[in-house]
Amino acid sequence: MVATTLTDRALIRLSGEDVREFVQGLVTSDVLGPLPVWAGLLTPQGKCLFDFIVWADGENLLLDCEAAAADDLIKRLMIYRLRRAIRIERDDHLAVHWSKTAGAGTHDPRLPELGSRWLAPADEPASGWLEHRLRLGICEGRAEVGDLLWLECNAAELNGVSFTKGCFVGQENTARMNWRQKINRRLFVILGGGGDRVRIEYPPLGLAVIHARVEAVPANAIIPDWLKPALAQPSTA
Repeated sequence: MVATTLTDRALIRLSGEDVREFVQGLVTSDVLGPLPVWAGLLTPQGKCLFDFIVWADGENLLLDCEAAAADDLIKRLMIYRLRRAIRIERDDHLAVHWSKTAGAGTHDPRLPELGSRWLAPADEPASGWLEHRLRLGICEGRAEVGDLLWLECNAAELNGVSFTKGCFVGQENTARMNWRQKINRRLFVILGGGGDRVRIEYPPLGLAVIHARVEAVPANAIIPDWLKPALAQPSTA
C-alpha cells in the first residue's frame, strides 16, 4: 500500500441549510465556484486565525485543516452559526491524502508544484510533505501563519483570497492593503536559523519560517518563482 495520509490534517464537515452561503460570508476565498480552494478565516482586523482547504462533498463542505487547530476552528465557526440549521463536526471517516506526483487527486489549489491532494479513508502516513512544502516557500498552520495579516502570508500569490467575491471577515483591511499595495512584511522560508525573526524552526530539515520586511529579505531565504513578481514591486513605507 502506498503511504499517502497526511496525519497532521483533519477534516471538518459542514452540512445543512445553505452551507456554501454561510461559509462564503466568512472566509477569504470564493466557495460558490469550483472547489477545492485555499482560504483563511480572519479576525475583523484581517489577521489569520485559521487557514484551510475547502472541498465539496455533494451539498456538504469539508474543511481540510491543521489537526491541532480543528477543535478551535469548530468553536469559532459555531460562534458565527447562530441559529442556522447547520451541523459542524469532525469527519473521522475520511483523511487528507497527498502525493508529490500527479495522481488520482487534484492539484493543490495553492500551487500545482505542491502535488496532488485528495480525500479518502486513511492509509499509512505519508513522508516528505513538510520538507516539500517548505522548500517551495509555502507556509500554513498557526505556528507559521497564525496572527499575521493575511496578505503578509502570501495569500494573494497562492490563490488564498478573492477580491471580487464580496464581504468576508477581515475584508476591509485586506482589500485596503491590496489596493494600496502596502505589504511591507511577508513570510519567508529560510535555510538555517534566522535569529529573533523566526516563527518556527525545523532543525532536522535545516529550515525555518520567518516574518521579515520585504526590503530586507535575508540572503538565506528561499525565493520561489511564484513570489518573485510580488517582491519586484516597490513597497510602501
